[in-house]
Formats: sequence, structure tokens, C-alpha cells
Amino acid sequence: MFSPFHDRQGMPKELADVEYADLAQLADYDEGFALEFKQSFSPSVRRKVPKVVASFANSRGGWLVIGISDAEKGVCPIPRPKADVSQIIGELCRRHVSPAPRFDARFVANPVAPEQGVILVQVFEGDFPPYVADGVVEIREGSTSGPAAGTALVDLYDKATRRRLEVRMFCKRTVHYPMGGDGLPLFNLYLFRMGRMTGDSFSRERDGEHARAMRRAFERQGLDCRVQHAHDSLVFRIPARDETVVPHSAIELFPDESIKLSVPAVLLDGEDRDSALDVLASRALFPPAVDAQLIDAPATLGRVTRMASLLDRYARARGIAWREYAVAYELENMAGVTLWSDNETYLTYAERHGVLYCATTDCLSRVRYLDDGAHGTFRARQFAGSHFFEACGLPLGSPDPEDNALVDALLRTS
Repeated sequence: MFSPFHDRQGMPKELADVEYADLAQLADYDEGFALEFKQSFSPSVRRKVPKVVASFANSRGGWLVIGISDAEKGVCPIPRPKADVSQIIGELCRRHVSPAPRFDARFVANPVAPEQGVILVQVFEGDFPPYVADGVVEIREGSTSGPAAGTALVDLYDKATRRRLEVRMFCKRTVHYPMGGDGLPLFNLYLFRMGRMTGDSFSRERDGEHARAMRRAFERQGLDCRVQHAHDSLVFRIPARDETVVPHSAIELFPDESIKLSVPAVLLDGEDRDSALDVLASRALFPPAVDAQLIDAPATLGRVTRMASLLDRYARARGIAWREYAVAYELENMAGVTLWSDNETYLTYAERHGVLYCATTDCLSRVRYLDDGAHGTFRARQFAGSHFFEACGLPLGSPDPEDNALVDALLRTS
């Protein structure tokens, strides 16, 4: 995305990296398709902010700089607002723009006079236009904003449709399991980062920064990891000599920091499986000769939550808000897979209500957009864990004390 600020090597600077001295670079630019100046933050300017933000979101994104002379392009410092500028701009947009556009904003203070400075607002190209400001669809026309014509409106709706399709196409597993993933029971979590358009360029240095952050997340989780390079992603796995025999979880990280997590269920086999089937048959839960896939419930539940916690650690380390993402989960080869635990609470529960198993065929969940205001406390660990547990029949959130005792027993052992 365009940035009017650059470092000494000529690389574009992100909003968080802009310093007060960098404002002098604006003298090289005129107002245009992706840049607009306002000299003050007066009431009349505040009324125009939603229109400008919406027009950038409906176009290719852009920067609104408040505290710059329109004519001379010199810095005209404004007083530091009493509230956080992100909250101020956000409230203006919530009142006047629908849907809410994505932007970042910060006050860049004058180091000599910290109570004076400039407001920078970086607006991202909208994922789901049109963005309507006070009943009008504004788009950029040269250096100004104006109402969209009929053909422009059609293009905006087409862009939103393509974006939704892009999100859905992202939601499929693309990591490979050498032991044959076609029949392997998997829980897949897909996190698509919004606000970044396909085709954005990313440097090797940036990819390396992402890799280091993910490695640190593994380390803080007490896990080792190895990195495999794919053509457009990095794949992180727990290193193991038996990886070609025993499946291990994988995290696939893309340049825009979209993420795919794939967690194999911990299957029982050999003597462990035979022993579990004997116990189930002796308690009349399974017929003696049944052919069933059993998964170690505590181990699998622990694996899902542990791996999802890595994503929360990564997001915190990178300073990413989960509201920037769309999320979906997928059950793959899980149909009929039965939970096993030798915990007496589970076995007693199964005698009364039946064993717990995944009661659905392979399916992809609906996509949830985390900026909808309903997911403000989203955590990958909580989301992945709860949906995996529920898919396997674990009665989360039940008012029945017996159900709660079962959940506590299985989660405690995991």
C-alpha cells in the first residue's frame, strides 16, 4: 500500500514507524488519490473526516494528515486531542459510516513541544465496499471525494463479492502430511487477515521477522519447531524423527500474516486401542468386534488448545488485533471418530448417555468476521478448543451438573 513516508533506504514506512521529522517528506507530495491534507481539526474538518475515510476505503486506501497546510504543505501543529485519536476517528466513523472501515490513527507529537503535533490517519482499502457516509457512497476523484456513479457502484459490489470468495478459497488445508493426510482425522483452523489485498509485496526481511516471532511463540510455549519454506508460506512443525509415521500439528504462516493451523487427532492403535475396546465392550458400550477409530480425548484436547495458544502468543508478540481477521474451522475425516478416556467419570457418563463421538461429516464452518463487534474478546485458544470439543460431543456450557463434571474431568486430564 502507498505510504508518503520512507526510510533512508527508500523503503515505505508504516504508520507506527513515522517520526515527527518525517513530516517534512510531505513537501514532496500534492494532495491526490491517496493523500489529503487538513490544516486544522476544527468542527468543520471533523464533519468531513467520515466522508474522506469512506472515500479512501472505497478506493485503494490512503492517508489523511491533519496539521498540514493545504497550500504550502508545511507543518501547522495542532493541539494534542484530549482523547486517543483512534477513539476520536473511530467514533466519528461509527456515527456516520457503514460498514465500519479499517484504519489506523496516531498523534505524532512535536518532540520540542509534545502538546503540539499532527494527526495521521491511514485508511486501508475496504474489504467489503461500498462504505456509505451519511447516505452517500463516496469515492476518490483525483484529489477530492465525490459520489460514486452507477458503474462505480457495481464495481464496488463486485469487489466485495470477490473478497468473500477469496476468504472462502483460503479456508482449505494446504499443508502436507507425509503419512497420508487423506484419511487422517484433523481439526483445521483458518485465520485470514483482512485489509491486505492479494498481490501485496513483502520483503525477505519482513518474512524473517515473522518467522522469528513464531519461533519465540513456540519457545514460550515450551516447544521446539522447525521451519519449512513453501512457495508462498512458511510451515512450522514440532521436529520429530517419527514425523513420517506419527502426524504432528502444523502452522502455516503467510506473508500477510494470515494463518492456517492443522491439528491431527491423537489416534489409539495397537495394544492401546485393543485395551480401550475391551473396556468399552466390557461395559456394554461397544460390541466386541466393532471397528472404530478411537482418539485419546485428553491428549487431543490438549494438543488443540496448546497449538491454538501459540497463535495467541504470536498475535500478541506482533501487536496484531484479532479483529483484523476472518476465521473459520474445518473438521476433516472426523466423522464417527470416538473419544476415549480411562477416566471413570467419562466411562460412567458413557454408560448413561453413550460414548462421545463426532456426529457430522467433513464440513467447513461459516466464516466469522471478527470486526463485527461480537468478537471483541476473541482468543484462538478459546475458539479452537470450544468448537473442537463441541464437535466431538462434549457438552460445553450445559446447565446439567453431570455434564459439567464430565467437561471438568476431561479438561483437567488434558
